[in-house]
Amino acid sequence: MTTPHSVDHDLIQAATQVAATRSRGDNHTVAAAARDRDGRIITAMNAYHFTGGPCAELVVIGAAAAQGAYDLVTMVAVGDRGRGVIPPCGRCRQMMLDYFPDLRVIVGSGERPRAVPVADLLPESYRWADHQEENDGGPTP
Repeated sequence: MTTPHSVDHDLIQAATQVAATRSRGDNHTVAAAARDRDGRIITAMNAYHFTGGPCAELVVIGAAAAQGAYDLVTMVAVGDRGRGVIPPCGRCRQMMLDYFPDLRVIVGSGERPRAVPVADLLPESYRWADHQEENDGGPTP
């Protein structure tokens, strides 16, 4: 397993393998891999559609939940055709922060990837939980 500040190269390799072997045309162009606290690696692909579609990072969150992995600690996305590590989009950053506020995200290209806290990718960010009252979770009158 990875330490808090190290880059999980096994995750990069897992996502790269999926991107290289499972990408199909324009519909599946990015793979993601995440590690759960128990050490499992979950992988997934994006599902592009002209009406929108989930990014690979969001698909991996759903795939992790389907496998009972609810404590993701690190995630990475890799582009097809040898594009390497790619940063998450804004929607993915927000969802990662909301679901896994302690998640580390691997960013950077080539020989210089780094694992950064997801909160660093969204400075002074809004948290989904901020709209819920602490006492009962209901709306404010």
